[in-house]
Amino acid sequence: MLRSSRTALACFNLLLVCLAMLAGCNREAAAPREEQPETIDSRIPDLPSDTVAADKHKIVLGFSQLGSESDWRNANTRSIQEAAKEAGIELLFDNAEQSQEKQIEAIRRFIERKVDVIAFAPVIETGWEDILTEARQAGIPVILSDRAVQISDPSLYVTFIGADFYEEGRKAGKYLLDKKRNDPGPVVIAELQGTEGSSPSIERGRGFRDVIRERADMTIAYSAPADFTVAKGAEVMRGFLRESGGGIDVLFAHNDDMALGAIEAIEEFGLKPGEDIVIISVDGTRKAFEMMAEGKINCVVECNPLLGPILMQAVREIYEGRTLPKRIVPPESVFTEVLAEKEVANRQY
Repeated sequence: MLRSSRTALACFNLLLVCLAMLAGCNREAAAPREEQPETIDSRIPDLPSDTVAADKHKIVLGFSQLGSESDWRNANTRSIQEAAKEAGIELLFDNAEQSQEKQIEAIRRFIERKVDVIAFAPVIETGWEDILTEARQAGIPVILSDRAVQISDPSLYVTFIGADFYEEGRKAGKYLLDKKRNDPGPVVIAELQGTEGSSPSIERGRGFRDVIRERADMTIAYSAPADFTVAKGAEVMRGFLRESGGGIDVLFAHNDDMALGAIEAIEEFGLKPGEDIVIISVDGTRKAFEMMAEGKINCVVECNPLLGPILMQAVREIYEGRTLPKRIVPPESVFTEVLAEKEVANRQY
């Protein structure tokens, strides 16, 4: 669980030292996929008020959020807005409503406005090369938040702050192997993917498959995008249940909202979620924890949305001319139904 960001100033100084040390190892382009990403604890303390007051120029950050499709996304937005206010950073916020075209337009407006730093959570992985080149030509550094991009020149962005989606998928797969270790199989799995072409959907699916291939009797028989939403999760799950006649043993949902929709569909079909169908989800929202406490979700792999303090710290580091690691990953956990009732009250989103 994340604790409050009100940590002693000594921890803040230690973080700066760690960033400086990490920077020496990350002056080249992004590390190969096989390497472990750098991990920075997201419990960054409040910036000293005299640091903000000393700035002659108030830092301006242009941020393009990909949408408001889920409780996770809304918590991520609140975290960024609150952290910007606390850090004394002027935030120009834009909601792209799941449109890459709108995101590109927003980034171009930020460039025209001559902001100090641009950050964005990309809707999908591809198609960013041109607009990021425009930002570099304008001399504006770019930060990726939450999701990654696929570009030929990684130097077009400074750092990527967000979860290791591949590892989240692996954690989900490891839980399933443990859960079914005494089940001789076959194990029929349904998968609710996120937005097609998005990095969390691609990487979570890949990580999950890489782990469960250990057992040949585990088969992902049904898989389709459900756009990270409750409504689409329910709709797609209804189709899976009709097609299978209810013969599904496990559901792996790429986020909590889709899992919540799937629970609705499973109950409509006359089955018991969490019992007749093992449900594994990713995010860690309060609603998912409530479902876990009721026994309707078996496992939630945490994906931390509270990236605001880390993002604002990175913006200030860039503005002050410091070098950042290419990859910054917040701490995350795995929760099962055994811990759900105890932990639900601690959920911040």
